[in-house]
Amino acid sequence: MEPQPGWARQWPELAAWLEALSDADCDHYDARPEQLANGLSRWLPGLAGHGERIALPTLAPPPDRLAAVRLPETQAVDMPGRKRQQAGAFAAALLPLATGVLDWCCGKGHLARTLARHGPTGVTGFEWNPQLVADGNRLARQFGDAVELRCQDVMAGDLTWPDATHGVALHACGDLHRRLLHLAGTGAAPRLSLSPCCYHLTAADRHQPLSERIRRNPDRLTLNRDELRLAVQETVTAPARVRAQTAEASQWRLGFDALQRQLRGCDHYLPVPSHPSRLMREGFEAFCRWAAARKQLPLPDAVDWPYWLAVGRRRFRQVRRHELLRHLFRRPLELWLVLDYAVFLEEQGYRVRLGTFCERTLTPRNLLLDARRDPP
Repeated sequence: MEPQPGWARQWPELAAWLEALSDADCDHYDARPEQLANGLSRWLPGLAGHGERIALPTLAPPPDRLAAVRLPETQAVDMPGRKRQQAGAFAAALLPLATGVLDWCCGKGHLARTLARHGPTGVTGFEWNPQLVADGNRLARQFGDAVELRCQDVMAGDLTWPDATHGVALHACGDLHRRLLHLAGTGAAPRLSLSPCCYHLTAADRHQPLSERIRRNPDRLTLNRDELRLAVQETVTAPARVRAQTAEASQWRLGFDALQRQLRGCDHYLPVPSHPSRLMREGFEAFCRWAAARKQLPLPDAVDWPYWLAVGRRRFRQVRRHELLRHLFRRPLELWLVLDYAVFLEEQGYRVRLGTFCERTLTPRNLLLDARRDPP
């Protein structure tokens, strides 16, 4: 959006250092953010000790126990391999289970089926999509799992929490996991275990902390949706082919952005919606013509397409280096958001533990917030 961000003008030596990095350097630092943070601390001293500041305990069990919890491959029907491993790791970190379980926003019930084999009673799942509910119940019947999925809008105002039920949510997004925290986390659930995701998927224009302690703090962060999105901008699990295609699409978008700035005589970003996948087979010119049509931007008869593509590639090279700095703030931002949830639950009388349930190579959204409420 900004070819020359404000921070680059404020710290020109820092921007120059980043822009001089090779592609190999970018790959190296992207995988080792703590090394990048230490290198940049000469300009931004607050980045020193970045790795220690975001370190968390692991809540994952030993590998032999983990293997025993995952669904067998032969029974993980309609379940991608990575999702099977994520559900197994999440479930293993929660054992032993002491009560019935409610799987919040359960989809086809992959986590519910995993947990049902290790709990004292069955698992109930809430999901708004009736087709997913039907498919999940069919799978549960097929493999004899004590799972019942129900078609339920979890945002419904009249929804109440089932008595003595442990709430779980693996990668429930934004307002969905915040609704779980409000509904079950005010004392209705004896235990609450969730791995949040997509914090920016919210109806609110600006983020509102849950805990009173943070709400009363005049120095708290004030974040809009775009700023919340930073917490989940990570693609360590994407295949190489997908990452290459994403990079190419970014180059095209940046090339079109430079073109539209010249055509409009206006040096401002013009948002372009998601493009149909077919355009990736048709090339840069086809993409630009599609984008111009969507934005009702007339194109001249003659456009030097190779020139604007080259501009897009140069801009992508610059953006990638600028984003190295921006990405250092992803995990700290996510931890700030989840620590607010932890403080909120403590304010409701829960004992809370926060850690990781798997390696980030399996999923970058590997945080587990596990809260227990002692019986009266």
